[in-house]
Amino acid sequence: MRFRVLGSVGVEVGGRYRGISGSRQRTLLASLLVSNCRPVPAEQLYAELWGERPPPTVENSLQAHVYRLRRTLQTLAGSEGTAPPLITRAPGYVLDIQPEDLDLNVFRERTALARQALATDPGRAYTYFEEALDLWRGSPLQDVSLGPLCQSVALQLEEEHLSALEEKLWLGIDHEDPNRVIGELKRMSTVHPWRERITEMLMLALYRGGRQAEAVAAYNSVRSRMVDELGMEPSKQLELRFQEILNQAPSLHLSPLAR
Repeated sequence: MRFRVLGSVGVEVGGRYRGISGSRQRTLLASLLVSNCRPVPAEQLYAELWGERPPPTVENSLQAHVYRLRRTLQTLAGSEGTAPPLITRAPGYVLDIQPEDLDLNVFRERTALARQALATDPGRAYTYFEEALDLWRGSPLQDVSLGPLCQSVALQLEEEHLSALEEKLWLGIDHEDPNRVIGELKRMSTVHPWRERITEMLMLALYRGGRQAEAVAAYNSVRSRMVDELGMEPSKQLELRFQEILNQAPSLHLSPLAR
């Protein structure tokens, strides 16, 4: 039995994805999963499941949801399988699973391996990044009502996902046809207009793809928006990259990851 939080929260049994019915059951499962096999205090689970308005019988209500989740997991495991134990352990509850059975942990393992391989084997690093990113099926915890714990983890995971995607695209600029990543970079620049690293990558990919004028236009567009909407100039790093493109600097053909 494997668990997913990189998208909808659910369970994979025998290669088949199964969702968890009931919003509070999903939230309870998500809270236990993102705690990485550490006990989650009951008071924290109250906040995750009911926010600032827990029911008067909140302790009994939580126990009932824990019981239902145990039963749901065993049903999903089937008569031939065994669900991971959902243990009562002071000061709360813990779901005892193996690290490799949670997509979040596999994602982090693959991105760590990718970064270790960057300097010595870029091709292997690219493959690891692809394997990590292929685990994503939407926004993290996307069908869970985000309490303090789940919201914090979801925000952190969004940043980790974006960083991994950026590093994969840097490798794509270096070791693939730069024109193959331009479409994805344009999409990302629309979603994250103030993330200058994406603009820098887009400019470099356009330049290396023989589209210097478009690279200049990309910079000018971002600069204009920053001045008009934020009242600030681009960073020195982005300005330097722009000047290199204007001057067709030989350094533009060096690996950006090694600069």
